[in-house]
Amino acid sequence: MVGYYHKLLVILAASLTAAACSTVKNVPEGSYRLTANVVNIEEDGAVPALAPSEVTNYIRQKPNSYFFKGKKGGWNPFLYVYNWDNGKGKGWDNFVHKVGHAPVILDEDLVDKSETNILTHLQFLGYYGSSVTDTVISTGAKKAYVEYNVHTGKRYPISSIDYVIMDEELEKVYLADSASFLLKRGDFLSEKRLDEESTRAADYLKNKGYWEFSKNYFFFEADTAIVKDSAALTVFIRNYTRHEKPKDARPHRKFYFSDIKIVPISDEMKYRASLNMKIPLKYDTVSRDGIDILYSGKRTTRPSVLYDMNRIRPGDLYSDDLANNTYNRYTHMRSFSTVSMELEKSDTNKVNCTVTLFPAKTNGYNLKLEASVNSTGLLGIAPVISYYNRNIFHGGEWLQVTANGNFQFRPKDRVSAVEFGASAGLSFPTFVFLPDRLFKTVPRTDVNLNYNYQRRPDYTRKRFGADFGYSWSKEDEKWSFKLYPAQANVIKMSDVSDSLYFKFENNKLLYEQYKSHFELGSGFTCSYMSVPSINPPVSNFKATFSFDMAGNLLSAFNGCMPLDSTGAHTIFGTPYSQFVRTEASATYTWKFGKDNRQAFAVRGIAGLGFAYGNSEVVPYERQFWVGGANSMRGWNARELGPGALPSYNISSIPSQTGNIRLEVNAEYRFPLFWKLYGATFLDCGNVWSSQVSGDDELKILEGLANLTMDTFLKKLALNTGFGLRADFNFVVVRFDLGIKLYDPLYDPFYNPEYDPMYNPADYGWRSVNRWFDSKGFAFHFSIGYPF
Repeated sequence: MVGYYHKLLVILAASLTAAACSTVKNVPEGSYRLTANVVNIEEDGAVPALAPSEVTNYIRQKPNSYFFKGKKGGWNPFLYVYNWDNGKGKGWDNFVHKVGHAPVILDEDLVDKSETNILTHLQFLGYYGSSVTDTVISTGAKKAYVEYNVHTGKRYPISSIDYVIMDEELEKVYLADSASFLLKRGDFLSEKRLDEESTRAADYLKNKGYWEFSKNYFFFEADTAIVKDSAALTVFIRNYTRHEKPKDARPHRKFYFSDIKIVPISDEMKYRASLNMKIPLKYDTVSRDGIDILYSGKRTTRPSVLYDMNRIRPGDLYSDDLANNTYNRYTHMRSFSTVSMELEKSDTNKVNCTVTLFPAKTNGYNLKLEASVNSTGLLGIAPVISYYNRNIFHGGEWLQVTANGNFQFRPKDRVSAVEFGASAGLSFPTFVFLPDRLFKTVPRTDVNLNYNYQRRPDYTRKRFGADFGYSWSKEDEKWSFKLYPAQANVIKMSDVSDSLYFKFENNKLLYEQYKSHFELGSGFTCSYMSVPSINPPVSNFKATFSFDMAGNLLSAFNGCMPLDSTGAHTIFGTPYSQFVRTEASATYTWKFGKDNRQAFAVRGIAGLGFAYGNSEVVPYERQFWVGGANSMRGWNARELGPGALPSYNISSIPSQTGNIRLEVNAEYRFPLFWKLYGATFLDCGNVWSSQVSGDDELKILEGLANLTMDTFLKKLALNTGFGLRADFNFVVVRFDLGIKLYDPLYDPFYNPEYDPMYNPADYGWRSVNRWFDSKGFAFHFSIGYPF
């Protein structure tokens, strides 16, 4: 085996060495592939250093992106792939050119334009009299980098700041916010800082009623002769803009909201037709506190809800924040496809506001399906169908009803597992018990009910659950939060076979999972998306953190509860669970290539659950598992772990879990043709258990399941694989073939006479010729990307 891997490494090294010579194959004679832009900053005196990144962003021509980057170049395997063409211009050439990255050919005209860009930007930053020189340095083999030597010019600290404001009332309002001024004595003078202050001030004044104010009313003068090597700055706020003349001056006025109209459109086509044909619609008007709600048809949303969502009231001082807050609240209701806000000057100091709401698709269905099969012939099918309504009671309430199943079986085998569930959730556009004025978007109150039924050869499990909580997000929807003060679950076990209890009676890790129990606790989840979209078209980052806790409130009443035979406190004869559970995941997807159609995605997941007090193990429903279409794809769901522990279920239906999870996934996606994409992936991880029992023999088994530093690497599973994705924008259909590279499974009590299903030769590192044997792979079908 060692010889095999040695040969493989030799072949791989030889291939990479040969490929290294091919990155300039398609570079014309006399030209160079641009490998890097090197910026050297030269400054005089004790001026703070200018970061090269402030300059590199203004260089017109960028080199190819790199996986591993050095100062004068880097490594990108797709540059090699592009040069694998054979020059015939047919199918193979088209394929490698589509997957690979074309080399960037150095353009000296762009180098000259980059110098101009850099000088302009340096002056914007406050470096006056700067100079830039460039040098093209060849590194041989048609490759070169460009070195930009930047000599920064003189900078002038601000010695004094005077304000000259023509409008006395505006002067009082502006100077009252002096603590927020960005211009300060001692700072260096720069156009950048002047622009930042004028933009900030304009936003501030617009929130103080000055609807027509803009940053163009600011003028600046700097005198460098009064104090040597410094600038005396004068800030003017005039009654005319930079694009006007003094004769165009007019007073600055505070504006107030006047007529407020909310127009919910029930039939968008009819509304558009009336505008095109200039035929006025007939409206049914509802008025409240000076606000008119104009219905053009059926009242799909109650007037009281439309009124409460609005933050603008007649007579209020104009504020951009009020207008934006109102716009965001209607948008986040999700009952409207488009929200249009029109502001119109109606008098010398009055603004009319009309909010037009176009209807969204109110209800619909979603269908998801996952299917898998492994090399032992075990089939799994998991359908999910859901119905949603975004305006069920005509007040922006969301209803979602879901039914799901999970069926595992092996053809011509009586062993099977059946699972199905149903859930219903209702979300209200308000924050019960707290004023929603604390939120800039619409907060929601959520109530959910769910039921789950599992029938397996050795037991039947039923779960009833309910939770009450809140959800909200930031204005840009990058951050979202869910808080559940109350979460309850009742788990009832029945039809548990005597043989199952007998096998696990001394192993608390497994035995406690097959007992009825009750759970009452709370939970919190927050998530971040750098690009708020299901399938972002650009590089993006996603992260999620969740925390759940149960049993602490109930433990305060332990003195009132009877004990069962194990010493656990019970409610109506059922012990309650006490635990904490937390999980965090982070995903970065790098989009690159032509039209960003290639992607490299990396995900990391860590989870930990800990039982205490009234529980000895974390409940089965709250434990972690891996495998399946979105996790360790060389295994079926719940087939791997914990640690190196073999499956000790009586049946062949996998049910392996643990209270610790660590996993890392990587996937490269590339276009093939039409809407079909290929993928190759690598998954590494497992689940572990931290519980220990008192039985000596079972301690050996639990040692296999435990997470320890000395055995950590031996218990990490590893798989690779290949996949196809059909990306139709609105849905992604996915097929993945996961291949086991390393299987940590180990059975210290293996006896071929009693356990013919286990063979030590099937586990550990698996050579290429065993990838597709009876223990080597799993096939998955799913909807959506895995991460």
